[in-house]
Amino acid sequence: MDFDISPTQRSFLDRVTAFMDEHVYPAIPVYEAEMNVLGAERWKVVQVVEDLKKKAKAAGLWNFFMPPHSGQTHVDDTFQFEGVQLTNLEYSLIAEQLGKVGFASEVFNCSAPDTGNMEVLMRYGTLAQKEKWLRPLMNGEIRSAFLMTEPAVASSDATNIETRIERDGDHYVINGRKWWSSGVGDPRCKVAIVMGKTDPTAATHSQQSQVLVPLDAPGIEIVRMLPVFGYDDAPHGHAEVILKDV
Repeated sequence: MDFDISPTQRSFLDRVTAFMDEHVYPAIPVYEAEMNVLGAERWKVVQVVEDLKKKAKAAGLWNFFMPPHSGQTHVDDTFQFEGVQLTNLEYSLIAEQLGKVGFASEVFNCSAPDTGNMEVLMRYGTLAQKEKWLRPLMNGEIRSAFLMTEPAVASSDATNIETRIERDGDHYVINGRKWWSSGVGDPRCKVAIVMGKTDPTAATHSQQSQVLVPLDAPGIEIVRMLPVFGYDDAPHGHAEVILKDV
């Protein structure tokens, strides 16, 4: 088995490492100073990160985690976006570098929950959904959230989820309570992927579905931002969210 780093891996790893050394590490005290100044108002866009994102995008260090083309039959590959077509293995070496600084992943548009949400949209979204939500996510213009965990059940087992997603004509109506809803606190968060039960009578592992929900839809209430091990992860955060007839 060959464990050598490929030329593609070496090229991107060297470029990312150089970018981190030149731009990201020196920005750490600037980031901390901005957050300290914001204080209780820290649920805002951090300017130094936005400036770094522009530099990373201009340098072609953008959207590492997902290639532009899937090649799978259920994916509409006519949707085009910027990407460098790295495999998971190639990206893993870059992710190791990004993990050294808390905000680094966002600089390269590779931060959760956007990464997972973008992959779901790419694999299963309609062309209209991709144009409306995926393209601005891939361009770093908006952020997204993922709502799965619930306070009343052990949500690490998705079959326990109680939030209901019920068909009503051409629409779906959602009712439930979520928490640890990653990304909701970001002021740029415009859309969420919400997990819930669509068919409680089906087999245990076939009851759940996920739907796209605009964050400005009537019936969504952001109750509070929750700490994780004493940290609130501003400005993205993890929220308790109530969905009532959404």
